[in-house]
Amino acid sequence: MTVEAASRAVGSDVNVARAAPAVAPLRVAIIGAGPAGLAAAYELTRAGQRPVVFEAAPEVGGLAAGFKAEHWQWTLEKFYHHWFASDVEILKLADELGVRDRVLFPRPLTMVYYKGDFYQFDSIASALTYPGLGWGIDKLRFGLVGLYLRLTKNWRRLENVTADEWMRRWAGDHVYESMWEPLMISKFGERYAKQVNMAWLWARLHARTPRLGTFVGGFQAFMNTLADHVRRQGGDIRLGVAIRRISASAEGATLVTADGELSFDRVLSTTSPALFAQMAPQLPAAYGEQLKQLKSMGAVVMVISLKHQLTSRGYWHNLPKGAGFPFLALVEHTNYLPPEHYGGDHIIYCGDYLEPDHPYFDIDKEELWSIYRPVLQRFNPRFEESWVRQTWLFRTRYAQPVPFVNHSQHVPELKTPLPNVWLASMSQVYPWDRGTNFAVEIGRRAARQMLAAGR
Repeated sequence: MTVEAASRAVGSDVNVARAAPAVAPLRVAIIGAGPAGLAAAYELTRAGQRPVVFEAAPEVGGLAAGFKAEHWQWTLEKFYHHWFASDVEILKLADELGVRDRVLFPRPLTMVYYKGDFYQFDSIASALTYPGLGWGIDKLRFGLVGLYLRLTKNWRRLENVTADEWMRRWAGDHVYESMWEPLMISKFGERYAKQVNMAWLWARLHARTPRLGTFVGGFQAFMNTLADHVRRQGGDIRLGVAIRRISASAEGATLVTADGELSFDRVLSTTSPALFAQMAPQLPAAYGEQLKQLKSMGAVVMVISLKHQLTSRGYWHNLPKGAGFPFLALVEHTNYLPPEHYGGDHIIYCGDYLEPDHPYFDIDKEELWSIYRPVLQRFNPRFEESWVRQTWLFRTRYAQPVPFVNHSQHVPELKTPLPNVWLASMSQVYPWDRGTNFAVEIGRRAARQMLAAGR
């Protein structure tokens, strides 16, 4: 995404996607059936095209995909997801699909850990009573900084300084170290926490809302609905098909699968930049190196179903690793949505962002569970092993892009140097943080670019 394009999106608070005008039929391939890939396919089918979507997994959804125990009515996301009331693109898409009435916006509670206890911290009133900020000037500075970040739209002046430096200067060391430094370390680790630019933190605070959205039946139900629309409008979705290589010429592009080669006029990849670089050996060396320099954190999430409620009321529990927690967040999903959707199970997530080479990506589930299990008693001293019904472990090495100072100068355009090949990834939604809303926006925008490119 160019700085100019991002500025337009920020300035209007919505980059409204419109159906592209119908053009002569193109043979278009999309790699990945996550939100970006399916949104691109949807946009193309609205313009009369018949794209083919290739997905290595057995289901659509990408990182928003879900799973379902036999006795559950709803699916559950493998990696916890939610929408915000300000997520214009995803809500607009729900309107177009005719399912806006199935979008729910409960009001869960966010909790912050401080000196052995949890305190609600998701409103002005709760911030005023939170003891971790102290009183007087620190709370005043916290409030003024928060107000400024909510009101300003000039993110570009914030990307040339780190969040660590900017927050220490304007909010003060105590406020930063109490509130934001634990978040930065949890999200980016000790290696990157002090290098992330302030525009990233601005994006998290600027437009997010305390009400969190979900979809009746789970996000997998939404992704299935979107996929059904793509198919009905002429698109083809091929599951369980991995793309091994991409080659391109002025005449089109070729995809290599386990079963042979397939030719197309246009190709859109929605994979991670690193995976795309591996699949496309024709990329110019300089561009390939640019993609490899886009760092990201992976995610490790353990989902646990319990017979009893673990915490009394909190949904999201922010956890400082300096206090001895082995993960950054405990999310009690059934303090957000009723356990009746999950056969009466109480569902918790133990989630963490880690560097892709962290040992947690390679150890087995039982070993990781032995690390996580003792910590649950810190949330409820009555917790015991007999409460546990089942555990699941999900991992991905590409989950959270790391934006350094002046990151906009390093974000690749959607159109790659390869003729007839585009790339739309989470690393390109900057300055916004990754999420399904911005994946939908970038997917639809890439589709419109492909259509506008002509033959």
